[in-house]
Amino acid sequence: MKTTYDCIPCFIRQALDAARLATSDEKIHEQVLRGVLAAASKMNLDQSPPVMGQYIHKLIRELSGHDDPYKKIKDRFNNFALKLYPDLQQRIKTSSNPMDTAIRMAIAGNIIDFGVNAKIDNSIIFDTIEQAMSVQLFGNIDILCDSIDTAKNILYLGDNCGEIVFDRLLIEQLPVHKVTFVVRGGPIINDATMADARETGMTELVTVMDNGSNVPGTVLEKCSKEFRECFAHADLIIAKGQGNYETLSSCEKNIFFLLKAKCQVISGHMGCEPGSFIVKRSS
Repeated sequence: MKTTYDCIPCFIRQALDAARLATSDEKIHEQVLRGVLAAASKMNLDQSPPVMGQYIHKLIRELSGHDDPYKKIKDRFNNFALKLYPDLQQRIKTSSNPMDTAIRMAIAGNIIDFGVNAKIDNSIIFDTIEQAMSVQLFGNIDILCDSIDTAKNILYLGDNCGEIVFDRLLIEQLPVHKVTFVVRGGPIINDATMADARETGMTELVTVMDNGSNVPGTVLEKCSKEFRECFAHADLIIAKGQGNYETLSSCEKNIFFLLKAKCQVISGHMGCEPGSFIVKRSS
């Protein structure tokens, strides 16, 4: 997915939110904004938005001296989701269609995205879970389930902290011996890393690897050779979140994107309304 003009204001908002999270020094806030504005004026719009996201957060880390500005937020939402986990797991077990419910849970978890919304609270998450259980999905869960049944190697591309616990609920419904779960190679926004996979029990459930990159998405040329080989050999890829959609939507692989659409850029491209829940197969 290419960067559109509508992405530019989002870059500025995200940069300011993250800069304020990293430091209270307004001089650094100004430096960040000026740096992002200068970079945005020169960027190649054929690139996907997460490429600029990587630059924004690298700049903030350098100027603030804070390697992981979102660490407290990541820990908070991992812990919050782990407290919800037993009840959500029981809800799936007692559902008339556990796979459908688990997929909806995984999509609902995508709301925990501080690259899009810096003011997420517990009530928003509860509301999103309930909405996900009854709303019409855009896409076809049956086709995804058929692909899961026939797949030999499933690569599951994770997204955010907190959300990773919702992913665990879905992965428990999959043939876990076929699944490799992927996290980011380094801190970026509130995206999950290997430390978060350990903290949330994902490493005890399936094989987990990092992609060797701290782009808030999956830009293959920036990923490690090991990850690219796994990506090439996977016959089913489940990709969570907006960043993975933006970077892989034109990839010619058997990819299903599970996300909650949050902006006109995504929803317009996918032909659905803002705030929709998506099960979208790569074309």
